[in-house]
Amino acid sequence: MKTAIMGFGNPVRSDDGIGMYVIEKLQKIIGQNDDISIFDMGTAAFEVLFGLKGHSKILMVDAVINTNEPVGTLFKVPAEEVLRTPQDDPMVFLHGMKWDQALSYAKKILGDEYPEDIQVYLIAVENTKLETEISDAVKKAGDKVVQHILEDIKFVNV
Repeated sequence: MKTAIMGFGNPVRSDDGIGMYVIEKLQKIIGQNDDISIFDMGTAAFEVLFGLKGHSKILMVDAVINTNEPVGTLFKVPAEEVLRTPQDDPMVFLHGMKWDQALSYAKKILGDEYPEDIQVYLIAVENTKLETEISDAVKKAGDKVVQHILEDIKFVNV
């Protein structure tokens, strides 16, 4: 069973960079592994379509804003709960999209090859100002996500 871990966000938008923070930590812990693919997706969600192929389990990490929950609140939801409906607008592929919409397209395009097990870790954020520092509360939640993912993939560092 091959697993893909994908982190999303913008590293120059403060807390929105939490996906990359998690990915960097996981890359240091996991290193090279034939069964685990780790992707720093940045803001390029279109590549989700290609990153899913050949994996049976997908774990995604991103920031979420306007949750009415305290900053650093962690949510884990099945991807089905956050998918956006695909649009039949050809311009969407020329001008980018968010990962939730990309998943919807991937489901449509990949058909039977679409992974059944896709979980999304979302961390509540408030600060998306043009800054490179991630707040302590969001980093703490990111560290929890790292531990959850390591447990989820049953990773044992030898």
